[in-house]
This record gives sequence, C-alpha cells and structure tokens, in this order.
Amino acid sequence: MDVAVFILVVLAFVTLSGALVRLVRVPLPVLQIAIGAALAWPAGGLHVEIDPELFLLVFIPPLLFGDAFSAPKRELMALRGPILDLAIGLVFFTIVGFGYALHWLVPSIPLVVAFALAAVLSPTDAVAVSSIVDRNLVPARLMHILEGESLLNDASGLVMFRFTVAAALTGSFSFAAASMSFLLAVAIGILAGIAALFIAAKSLQILSRVTSTPAEAQVLVMVLLPFVAYLIAEHLGASGILAAVTAGLLTGYSGIVRHMAVSARIQTISLWSMLIFMFNGSLFILLGLQLPGIIRRVPPELTTRHWLFEPALTVLLLTLCLIGLRFVWIWIGDIGAVLAARFGKRKAEPFGFRVRLAGSIAGVRGAVTLAGILSLPLTLQDGSPFPARDLVIFLAAGVIICSLAIASLALPAVARGLVEPGEHPGAAEERRARVGAANAAIARIEGLASDGSEGEAAEMKLAIAESVASIYRRRISLSDGADEARAEARESGRIELELRLAGIEAERAELQAMLRRGDINDHTARKLFTEITFSEAILKGREPRD
Repeated sequence: MDVAVFILVVLAFVTLSGALVRLVRVPLPVLQIAIGAALAWPAGGLHVEIDPELFLLVFIPPLLFGDAFSAPKRELMALRGPILDLAIGLVFFTIVGFGYALHWLVPSIPLVVAFALAAVLSPTDAVAVSSIVDRNLVPARLMHILEGESLLNDASGLVMFRFTVAAALTGSFSFAAASMSFLLAVAIGILAGIAALFIAAKSLQILSRVTSTPAEAQVLVMVLLPFVAYLIAEHLGASGILAAVTAGLLTGYSGIVRHMAVSARIQTISLWSMLIFMFNGSLFILLGLQLPGIIRRVPPELTTRHWLFEPALTVLLLTLCLIGLRFVWIWIGDIGAVLAARFGKRKAEPFGFRVRLAGSIAGVRGAVTLAGILSLPLTLQDGSPFPARDLVIFLAAGVIICSLAIASLALPAVARGLVEPGEHPGAAEERRARVGAANAAIARIEGLASDGSEGEAAEMKLAIAESVASIYRRRISLSDGADEARAEARESGRIELELRLAGIEAERAELQAMLRRGDINDHTARKLFTEITFSEAILKGREPRD
C-alpha cells in the first residue's frame, strides 16, 4: 500500500509540474528535480531507496526508445562522423582527462575509482538535453549532433564504467580485453535490438491475422518492445541501452507498423506521448528525492575547512572540467573535420567559438549517471569497504545538478543569435512535401474520375471527384509562396473549419441529449463520441496557420 501511495504522489506532482512550468521560467527537468528535493528535504518527507538495476530497467528503455524513434534519422546518418566522435571518442577522452583531474583535486579517491566516476559521468542525458536545449536557439546541425551523441554514449560510458569497477574490485585491468569486451557489448546490443524488432513484427503479424483481436493487444506489443530489447541484451551481457536505442532507430524503417490496425496506431501514438511525459517527470522527481539524503551525508574529505563552501567549490570545478574537456574535444574534432574536408576537396563547415561553447554547456548529465554510480558495490572482494564510495556518489549527484543549472542559466545567453531569423529549413521541406503529395492525390483522383464511363453515375463521380480534389488544391494554396493565394486559402479554410466544427458540436450535443433520454445506450454513445473526437482532432490539426 505504501508503494502504491508513493507512486500516486509522484505522478500527482508530475502533473503539477506540467502546469507550473508555464508559470516559472525554468526548464521542466530542473523544476521537477526541485520538487523532488523539496518533498524529501523535511525529516518526515518522502524517501525512497533506488535499486539501480530496477531503475534502469523501468525508466531508461522506454525513454531512449522514444527519443530514438522520434530522432531525425536522415540527419543522424549524415552527421554520423561527429556523433560517433563524441559518443565514443569523447567518452574515452573524458575518462582519462577527468579521472586524472579528479584524483589530483581529491587525492583520497584512488585513481581507478576516479576513472569509474569519470566513466559514469561521460554520458550526456538524452532526456535532459531534449528538455533543456531550446531548438529555436541552437543551430539544427548542433542539435542533431547532441541528440545522436546522447543516444549512443550511454552505452559506451556504462560499459567502460563496468570495466573500471571490475578493475577496482580485482586490482587488475587489461586494455586489450576491455576493448574486445566493449566491441562485443556494442555488437550484441545492436543485434539484440534487431532481434526484439523481429519478435515484435512477428507478434503483430500473428495478431493481425487473428480475427477480432483488440487493438490494445497490438499497442501492448509496441509498449513491450524496448523492454524486450533491453532484457535480451542484458541477459547476453551486452548493452541493453544500445539495444533499446537500436530498436527505436529501426522501428520506422522496419515496417512493423503496417501490421497494426489504424485504431491501434492512433492509440500507440497517444499512449507513448503520455508514457514519455510520465516517465520523464517521474525520473527527475526521483532524482530530486535522492539529493537531500546525499547532501546531508557530505563526505568528511570535502569538509576540512568549510561545511558548505568547499564541497560546492569542488563540484563546480569538476563540472567546469567536464565542460572544458568537451570544448577541447569538439574543437579538436572541428579541426580534424576541416582538414579532412580540404584533403577531400569538400566544403568545410567548421563550428564557431560560440557554437562550440554552446555544445559544451549543453552536455548535461542526468539519471543514467545517478543510476550507474548508485550501483557501485558496497565492498571489495576481500570484504573491505569500496574505497570512497560515498564521496563519488556525492560528487556525481553534485555534478548532475550543477550541469543542469549551468545549462539552464548560461545556454540561452551563449546561444542567443546563433540561429539566423527566417524560415526554418524544415518548414520549407514540409511545404514541398505537402505540395508533392497533394498533386499526386489530385492526379490519382482525376484519373479515377475520367475512366470513360457515361451517364448519371459518371456525372456524379466527376462531381464528387471535383469536391475531393478541391481539398487538395486548397492545401497547395496554403503552401503557396504567394501571400494573396495563401491568405485566400486560409480564409476559405477558416470558414469551412468553423462550419464543420459547429456541426460536430451539434452532433455531440444531440448525442448527449439522446443518451440522457435513453434513446441510445452507453456503448453506442461511446462509439459515436470516439468517432466525433477523432474527426474533431483531425480538423483542428488542419487549422490554417500563418
């Protein structure tokens, strides 16, 4: 009962945060972490012990699957070079650079444990990046690189974290063995994601052949897909995170959606939107719930002079160190890309100083880092306490909060003016796609209408075809570059929309009256209300915009 009440309380505050974020000008993850910290700060407040493996299983697969599914695949493929450079190269660079810096700054942390903390801090948080970084401020190319990096570096960071922890436990480390294990974990993780997609496709295919299968069964297959991918990979000792990301990236290309009924597709879209919001909010509130307990247990190694100033300064210096390492690596990658372009006689597209700085600040840390560091073992193999465990947990939590705070405060100022005003390239691409699709539809309709038949049936068919084609012509006019044509199309579309919405409202009122009188039962009313709701949603989605 206590667990159920706790879950309901967390979900209630997730809902509240969705309303409060409109009133306070802070990113939603920062607000949710603050809510969680406020709930846990009193002595009698909410407290929960996180099981890291359960935490990763419940939250990470669906969130990364959703981000990977919605990520622009064409852009990620075009930018695969810098993305892999950050997702793999920067992880190793961070482990070495940050590990030595941490050991120098806090000598009480053994070097191998410092490398473990550096490994778990190297992945950026995909959820936090997409929530904090304003797409209207950051250039599209940089945003795509950040998204791709955050989807892939979780796997490389956590795999290296496991190796460094194993080295701390055994006292030995083999670079060759670690490299081979890393490659195997990546390869098996990708294959596990593909296998999960195959299982989901076959399941949907079987369900589609069974008559009267409820749409909810097909929706459930899509909900289970990221968890199946994650569990298969983890069972094989590979990266479950990379398996979930692979499944998300390939779902759109696999064609498994064609086995789903239309109603199941609509329900899946709605359900995933709700689940992503719920998991996102719950994740950051749970992260906030951990902070008061961690802060109260400030390790004595950081309080030799001042209880508050010295720990805060250490966390700030470490966060700035991470940002500095990112900046240096991005700068080096920029130079390498320019040289490669010159050798290949291609046009170079280097980042400017402010874009590099924005990309460095935007590399925030989040829930994966906290879950990973909390999974540190309590003791070594000989039974002695794991060295500096409480200290590195405190530092990891502090860096998470500090990176989120710096990104929230500094990124808008750094990125302001980087995006030139004017039409977004995606908007122009959308207009071209709408015009092309509408022209194809008109040609097909006109071809079907003029099939050579005669008589009243042929006249009726031509009249209906003209009525349907006029909808597509208006859509072309709305995408026209000429202001007059677009204005006229918007006005006619607005009038038609008002009339059709008025008719839908009258339908709804009459159905409610019939239900109250007992002329129809609840089943009939629910079916018709659902149809009306879908029609209304489609109409409002077509509402003309400037």
